[in-house]
Amino acid sequence: MLQRMSGVFIGALFGTVFVVANAHAPLSPAVGVTLRVVAVLTFAGLLALALLAGRRGGPVVDADGAPRADWFRGKFGVVVAAEAVLLIGGRVALRGAGAPDETSVAWIALIVGLHFMALAAVWQRRSVAVPGTALTALGVAGLGMAATRAVVWVPFVSGVLSGVALLGGCAYAIAQTYRSTVRP
Repeated sequence: MLQRMSGVFIGALFGTVFVVANAHAPLSPAVGVTLRVVAVLTFAGLLALALLAGRRGGPVVDADGAPRADWFRGKFGVVVAAEAVLLIGGRVALRGAGAPDETSVAWIALIVGLHFMALAAVWQRRSVAVPGTALTALGVAGLGMAATRAVVWVPFVSGVLSGVALLGGCAYAIAQTYRSTVRP
């Protein structure tokens, strides 16, 4: 369970970071603070629920009943390396092309979303593709918005909403894990 939960923690942490870093103007200060507080409290709640699940049960198993001990081996490293190259290379290219600063968060959401979709194929877990699809769409939307007067909303669309998608996906995974530990 530790390997799977570490992936969920990473996703929840990055979801929280997406919200905390991007909940700013043009949102009102009160809305920004509220979103940040809710994201941090959500992360803390997910952490507590995962710890409870860890105390209650044995190894997490896939639908076929086989325990997974290789979440972060093999093709995982290739996916993460490609993600790092695309994140850095894309941000450098966007900056070089004179794109607005707001495109950075849209690019990050796009590449992180594609990374989740690749991991869904590697791990053969469709549930990982759900937040991947959401982040990819939010990244594309933000990149499209960057060429319009709506550019100021890119951090909200590609940042805050991506964070919400990640936190939601992680909440689903942790809730499923917790439920599996309380079944007879």
